[in-house]
Amino acid sequence: MTQPAMSFKKDGQTINPLKIYTVNSKYILGVYQGSLSKFDMLLKYRQKNENKWSRIRTPKHIHWVVDILMKMQADKKVSDEFLNFLLGKWKKTKGFKNSKERISFLSNSENLMIEISKEEKKFNKMALKGEYSLKFLILVAELLMLQEKSNNPNAYMFKNLLESLKDGSDLFKIISIATHR
Repeated sequence: MTQPAMSFKKDGQTINPLKIYTVNSKYILGVYQGSLSKFDMLLKYRQKNENKWSRIRTPKHIHWVVDILMKMQADKKVSDEFLNFLLGKWKKTKGFKNSKERISFLSNSENLMIEISKEEKKFNKMALKGEYSLKFLILVAELLMLQEKSNNPNAYMFKNLLESLKDGSDLFKIISIATHR
């Protein structure tokens, strides 16, 4: 089966991706120009189930949070390591300051996917649970971090969400952070 289109219609206009990431045979993710800032990124993905591709979807924070909560049931120690890994990525992530930085990042997608493939192997016990592949979760997390920090260098919602998951905060708090607008 061939890869499905990742363009979509909005207000009568066709929106084409800036970049398409083929995560694996089950997930593809598109990066589009967002509307919040000059360097905002809108993420959309398609998922294959039973040889049929889903419609184009936007990954919300709550989607991957629920998946991580499910994965945490597989192995608490590995889950903590995974959350520490993501928090480490958060600390190192810098938002785009100009178009050249964003173009360079999106152009180096092969290197990013190679790096993510290596990283996911460290946490393979978590892959036994949940809906999403670890490779997909790491890619989405990295892009959401970039998106948040490109829109506001002082943003911290993503970090707060990771810390709440790691600290074992109550479900209400985690869901409140993940669904905050």
